[in-house]
Amino acid sequence: MRRIALVLGILLGLGLLWFAIQGYAAESGEVVVVRTLDDAEKPQETRLWVVDDTGNAWIRAGHPGAAWLLRLQVEPDIEITRGDRTLAVRGIPTPEARERINALMAEKYGWADRFIGFFFSRDHAVPILLQPR
Repeated sequence: MRRIALVLGILLGLGLLWFAIQGYAAESGEVVVVRTLDDAEKPQETRLWVVDDTGNAWIRAGHPGAAWLLRLQVEPDIEITRGDRTLAVRGIPTPEARERINALMAEKYGWADRFIGFFFSRDHAVPILLQPR
């Protein structure tokens, strides 16, 4: 019985450690707040990484079924808070930019991007171009 409790304790500890590292990784570096509207037009906030490429800001959905991405596809006019500035932008899903944006995210976020990417594939990530409106 003690061994079972020990094994369960170790597994629980490892699980908690994994969640803690993932949370730390997700919040490392520059994180923006994206506001999309739900069905009741209530703002929903999502914290995401951001990169710049050729004068444009980009964010990325980890997969096509991400709730915030589905809301953006219904209403692409969103708000983004970057630092102390809140901007009105139009989010444009741009899957053809996946390889380039994944590379820029990997370069900017380093170990954190590699850690999260180890558990969650970037093969179906959806880059979002942010255009000022």
